[in-house]
Amino acid sequence: MLNNPTAEVPLVSLKTAGADPDGFAQAFGDSFRRFGFAMVSDHGIPSDLIARAWEKTEAFFALPEAEKRRYFVEGGGGQRGYTPFKTEIAKGATHVDLKEFWHVGRELPEGHPSAADMPANIWPDQPEGFRDTFTTLYDAFEATGARLLSAIARYLSLEPNWFDSAIRDGNSILRLLHYPPIAEDAPNVRAGAHEDINLITLLLGAEEAGLELLDRDGRWLAVKPPEGALVVNVGDMLQRLTNHVLPSTTHRVVNPPAERRGHSRYSMPFFLHPASDFLIKTLPSCESAENPNRYPEPITAGDYLHERLVEIGLIKA
Repeated sequence: MLNNPTAEVPLVSLKTAGADPDGFAQAFGDSFRRFGFAMVSDHGIPSDLIARAWEKTEAFFALPEAEKRRYFVEGGGGQRGYTPFKTEIAKGATHVDLKEFWHVGRELPEGHPSAADMPANIWPDQPEGFRDTFTTLYDAFEATGARLLSAIARYLSLEPNWFDSAIRDGNSILRLLHYPPIAEDAPNVRAGAHEDINLITLLLGAEEAGLELLDRDGRWLAVKPPEGALVVNVGDMLQRLTNHVLPSTTHRVVNPPAERRGHSRYSMPFFLHPASDFLIKTLPSCESAENPNRYPEPITAGDYLHERLVEIGLIKA
């Protein structure tokens, strides 16, 4: 179907949250409620750090296939290190995604109680500076994500720090994504239509055309942020917590026009997760006669994540 010409995901500036936290929360939350997506400028992640991260990402994926596969953990569910091309598949899809990726998780001190739920990171020998770059970027993403969740808490009439304990030592993942060049007659999209699993996703790199969301009228709407802005979207955990007040919107990455199919596409999503023992239980403020509780049985974030990783083929049931 054609893109909806009248709808557009709004751009909001996180810089305004300092002087007017309620105003920012209203604008950001309204965008989430309408689209399940928002675009955020002035997000505070340093531009020089982002530039360094792009450089390291491109350098890693340019390595020989055999070198990259040294960091693939068979049976590891793709949780750390390298996942080869054509491994992940969207729930219900018939074609695997045309991508390869690398996962960075939380760096935990030895003996940390969450170590049983979060495997240790894997670090490649090259490119030089990879580990330092992405541990720094991970922390920067997490700090920005916490500010955005604080705005969502305000929007839901919760205390601004409501999510702080939920995401402390959370199982968040930074993904480095490479969509290699594809044949002009490739039959499937680079990433099939799907929803994210986590609370919110913060994405860098959507300036390269391809990201689309499925709007309320059934049309696919292109998401086109200005240079350097974040695209932020609701994940299924937040949708469940809010009883669909904030929707986890279906999205995909479509194949580019023929003249761009010889080019790679790179992006860096940060999947912000709560701690594995966080109980996803419908917020009472999100229940009403018009919106009865869809999820009377709560579930921990860890159990929910496992269910979903099985569905997308990263873990075998």
